[in-house]
Amino acid sequence: MRVVIQRVSKASVAVDGKIISAIGSGLLILVGIENLDTQEDIEWLSNKIVNLRIFNDDQGVMNNSLLENKGDVIVVSQFTLHAATKKGNRPSYINAARPEIAVPIYEAFVEALELKLGKKVGTGIFGADMKVELLNDGPVTILIDSKNKV
Repeated sequence: MRVVIQRVSKASVAVDGKIISAIGSGLLILVGIENLDTQEDIEWLSNKIVNLRIFNDDQGVMNNSLLENKGDVIVVSQFTLHAATKKGNRPSYINAARPEIAVPIYEAFVEALELKLGKKVGTGIFGADMKVELLNDGPVTILIDSKNKV
């Protein structure tokens, strides 16, 4: 699993002009799923995200986690995170999981975050044409790939 984590002051996802998820302070997480992803990837990544110390403490130092900050989350599936761009000018998405594999993993990832945070996590609609708006806070943007744990 590959994620782009963006610390936001606010974020929303709209489909067909209708907002389906919106948050205030927290994280917008774009997630790309590949065929080899497992429950182990879900657990490792969800633990890493909720405990990542990227929110400011009282001294303005990034020292607090999402759990400590009680921030909100939106998770949006984005297969383009697995774009292979080495050959030619048209990206290949051969490493991105097809929906029959990706959807259950995406849903399990959202559920794992909800369990760890103790609250609902906003989502997009898998496979839909989504409009994502965000106000970056910092900006703080972090890339994590569960296949690069060490």
